[in-house]
Amino acid sequence: MESEFIFDKAPFRSCHASTIAEAEPGKLLAAWFGGSGEGQQDVRIWLSCRDATGWSLPEVVAEEKSVPCWNPVLFRSSSGKLMLFYKAGANPMSWSGWVRFSHDGGSTWTAPHLYPAGILGPIKNKPIQLQDGTIVAGTSVECYRAWACWIEKSQDDGQSFRRIGPIIVPGQPYGIIQPTLYRCADGRIVMLCRSRQIGRICRSESRDAGETWTPAQPTELPNPNSGIDLVRTGEGLLVLVYNPTTRGRSPLSIAVSKDEGQTWRKVLDLETAPGEFSYPSIIQGQDGRLHICYTWQRLRIKHVLLDPMKLSRFA
Repeated sequence: MESEFIFDKAPFRSCHASTIAEAEPGKLLAAWFGGSGEGQQDVRIWLSCRDATGWSLPEVVAEEKSVPCWNPVLFRSSSGKLMLFYKAGANPMSWSGWVRFSHDGGSTWTAPHLYPAGILGPIKNKPIQLQDGTIVAGTSVECYRAWACWIEKSQDDGQSFRRIGPIIVPGQPYGIIQPTLYRCADGRIVMLCRSRQIGRICRSESRDAGETWTPAQPTELPNPNSGIDLVRTGEGLLVLVYNPTTRGRSPLSIAVSKDEGQTWRKVLDLETAPGEFSYPSIIQGQDGRLHICYTWQRLRIKHVLLDPMKLSRFA
């Protein structure tokens, strides 16, 4: 395992909710929100690029005057277009969804595009893309007492989305948010979700390309009301990054599954010290290595590189 901080000194006091994507072979992009504190008016979306020389200095890539920004999501579609989704609003109950596109690997970006009311884009985790080009994004809505997951599907490379749902845990009004998605060998799409007052990661699946979903149910995986993410490797291994506890946001660990997520085995701790280590984002690079970024004590963003074959041997 290799690890590094994306920046040493930053022009913000606090940062959170990072996302990572590979713009082209060997070139990574990471984004997060940063400012004086989550929900404060000066919170903006920051971006850094990593090449053979290391990570670039963070730069502002999205902002709204006097309104905080939240939860960026980077995604590279099969067309090669990069997308930077993000939210803006005083709190999650008042969010609007935005996107910027890049056609040159993240060097330049289009003007921000505002989605219609009710469409937020991927809420925390990267979408998946089907063979016909359809982008399937996991999203969610947080209201006063009720949380619920939704699916948004795009057939025009992220320019617009259509919403499907809600997906809920029956009998659990406090609900689920921030789904992460994967496809099974038989074509099913599965979502794993953050939960509130349930104490477990919850699971739902679709057998019709995301048009309908089973009621979500708790798994055996603990969840302390904190974000998760996973990736299915080219070899078929599912790699989940999560906080394996029902309280707090440490440790931050990795679990793997070889049976399409029916069973999981925790194989590695990324962080075990007291504090907050949370909101992971994980991808597999074109060289086969896994890239993970996550919040480190709300002060920095950490980047970890892993060999999936080593994880597989412990599964």
